[in-house]
Amino acid sequence: MLLNAVALLLTVLYPLAIWFGHGQVEPRWLALLLLLAVACRLPALKLKLQRAARWSVAAALLLAAIALWSNLLLPLKLYPVLVNVVLLATFGYSLWAPPSVVERLARLREKDFPPAAVRYTHRVTQVWCVFFIVNGGIALGTALWASEAVWSLYTGVIAYILMALLFGGEYLVRLRFKRLHHA
Repeated sequence: MLLNAVALLLTVLYPLAIWFGHGQVEPRWLALLLLLAVACRLPALKLKLQRAARWSVAAALLLAAIALWSNLLLPLKLYPVLVNVVLLATFGYSLWAPPSVVERLARLREKDFPPAAVRYTHRVTQVWCVFFIVNGGIALGTALWASEAVWSLYTGVIAYILMALLFGGEYLVRLRFKRLHHA
């Protein structure tokens, strides 16, 4: 539990650390943050690693290794892109191999799940897929063509605000959906 909290904190603060460290700390030392975040996640994955988790860990380690070897910042700036690609792959795959990710999460709270709710959670999963495509695209664009400050602002602040707005908006829509379908 503590390692999960540390990994989450490192992931959230990662873009800001890259920004503040740029020009002050060599990228190879900043790569240690990425290695630490991955290391904190490993025990939570246990022995039964899902395919997406294995690829995610391998890709994050590859980005860190490239940054350590080359001492370039770009591989480190690509980590948020990787996170979006992995989430897109996970959510997208669940649309073809139901239940969808959102349905699985919803079933943890509610056992009675009518067909309308299955369709709703399928649609919400699609919305998240679009979000991951757009968010990952912007993260990639800022990593390649924007300053470290712009990249950090987007990946460390704006992306989280957009995610919170999507969570909040979906919650309001879900309340309305429940009123209409469970009343």
